[in-house]
Amino acid sequence: MLSVVSEQRPKRRKRGRGRWPGLLYIAPAMALILIFFVLPMLATFWMSLHRWPLLGKPTWIGIQNYTRILNDTRFFTALGFTVNYTVVVTIAIFVVAFPLAIFVEKQKPLVSVYRTAIFLPVVVGLASSSLLWVWLANVDSGLFAPLLQRLGFTANRINLLASFDTAFLTIIVMVVWKISGFTMIILLTGLQAIPTELTEAARIDGAGRWQRFRYLTLPLMRRTLALALILSITGSILAFDQFYIMTSGGPQNRMISVVYYIFNQSFVSFNLGYGAALSIVLLAILVAISVGQLWLLKVGEERP
Repeated sequence: MLSVVSEQRPKRRKRGRGRWPGLLYIAPAMALILIFFVLPMLATFWMSLHRWPLLGKPTWIGIQNYTRILNDTRFFTALGFTVNYTVVVTIAIFVVAFPLAIFVEKQKPLVSVYRTAIFLPVVVGLASSSLLWVWLANVDSGLFAPLLQRLGFTANRINLLASFDTAFLTIIVMVVWKISGFTMIILLTGLQAIPTELTEAARIDGAGRWQRFRYLTLPLMRRTLALALILSITGSILAFDQFYIMTSGGPQNRMISVVYYIFNQSFVSFNLGYGAALSIVLLAILVAISVGQLWLLKVGEERP
């Protein structure tokens, strides 16, 4: 009995020693997460419990900023617009990115050129893309207004960013042009991970293209789809640059997203404490949405 115990003790010591190299390897990443995520998040939460002016001494008010959110109709208006934008732009991105991923999956002439051309807009910053499309939508010097007039879609040159419908459509098209290449690459990796033996077996068994896509491709790409969906929804909810640069929240303040509203409260109205509370609420919404998506799509484990 004593010999068995004595044999187990060195093994436990070796296991304990083996953990330290792993901890040392992940220490830089953990330090970055602590400095740039955990500590700022805690500071933001602390700020949200105060009336925090730009100048002057902060005043402790507890959860009053959070109770104020419940009666803030402008916040819920911005949240409703953000949800509407997220649904429309996410569907549009997947409608464009999935066929593109299927198109460039197989080896064919110039396929590398196609992939590069589709991915090029991704490397352009969102602010730069927004400025580019502001110029393209300009009535006098832009491209879209005279083109639509020559094609007969409009009788005169129109300002695409002057009305809500055309401005919303212009921003959707710009974001799809900018982001579809990134989503295409993610979906492409999922398509290429599907074993060719399964596809060939399904084809030999008589399965058509739609049947192979419905019963083979989509189930095997569940994790890839979940990743692309989470990134698309999270990025859409955090949208700010395109609305700030292209429309400045207009027309008639109808294109103010949640992040834009937080920016206005924090750095225009100088309600830093209330802006911090809004940020914490937005973080909770994002976490809930991500967890819900992972649960619904059963990524990594079966639904409980």
